[in-house]
Amino acid sequence: MVATTMLAARMQAETRELRLEEVPVPVPGPREVRVRVRACGICLSDVHLLDGSLGIPTETVTLGHEAAGEVDLAGADVSGWVPGQRVVIAAGRMCGVCLECLRGRGDACAAGQILGIHYDGAWAEYVVVPAAALAAVPDSMPFEQAAIIADAVSTPYAGLTERAGLRPAESVGLWGIGGLGVHAVQVARVVGAAPIVAVDPSAGARARALSVGADLALDPTTDDVRGRILEITDGQGLDVACDVVGANAVMKEAAGCLARSGRVVMIGLSMEPLELGPGVLLGLGRHAVLGHLGYQRQHLDELVRLVGHGRLDLSASVTEVMPLEDIHRGVRALETKEGDPIRLVVAP
Repeated sequence: MVATTMLAARMQAETRELRLEEVPVPVPGPREVRVRVRACGICLSDVHLLDGSLGIPTETVTLGHEAAGEVDLAGADVSGWVPGQRVVIAAGRMCGVCLECLRGRGDACAAGQILGIHYDGAWAEYVVVPAAALAAVPDSMPFEQAAIIADAVSTPYAGLTERAGLRPAESVGLWGIGGLGVHAVQVARVVGAAPIVAVDPSAGARARALSVGADLALDPTTDDVRGRILEITDGQGLDVACDVVGANAVMKEAAGCLARSGRVVMIGLSMEPLELGPGVLLGLGRHAVLGHLGYQRQHLDELVRLVGHGRLDLSASVTEVMPLEDIHRGVRALETKEGDPIRLVVAP
């Protein structure tokens, strides 16, 4: 029998203070499912929501958008999901009535909402989500690995494979080898990109990049990044360059390393204005500048399959699993990079 109240970590609307509170257990409505949360990641965007740097207005809300667990209760008009099924949750719900939704492009919904920002997320014992947001997870996959698929892996996966259109044998540069960047390296390897160049000022991050498949790891504070990239690409530059940090300086350096007809994509989030240099260079180089956010629901199925068959190894991606009561410590550790974490996960 489910209790009537549960513990949840909620951000207060006015102060952005994070509080652990006892709240009512949510009840699913039509076409919704309640999930017993078994693991939920702590993302840097959660940190930026709390410090206000993302600039996204929100009401008091339970945070957490990177979750996996077990189906607990299905609402009316839900079929195919029964209690006990293991699932990972896509972190969004669509309006279903705008032009993009009607075209079958729910990821481009004009009124889309994000789990843990616009409606209560999964830093809690239970979460209610649209049934359409669920993807099945095999018994062999640990919940903490399944959870991080729903952003730390899926966002760079969608950014590289769909937004940037990365193809086999294309060269790629990845700036920022943190929780998303380390998986971007792995995804690029699975796609067949060559060479793969990682750029990060942290020695630990560079070593991590090389350990998961990068061909070259550069320190932007000491290395001639553009020169080294031209060397490894036979003077051509990069077909795809990705800013996984979200910073104008990073985006500008990445754009400056592109080959003719190259694409630069911003996967990291930033409120900074962008200044990439003389506009004429975009035309002369036939360069494309792309923004990216999130992923599509089917990407979760694809990634579960890739992880399940050993094409992607997430066994080293979870630095620590902690109880929900330790959420403040987890947020601080990610913010300060204490212990150089890849992903910290709470288990409510």
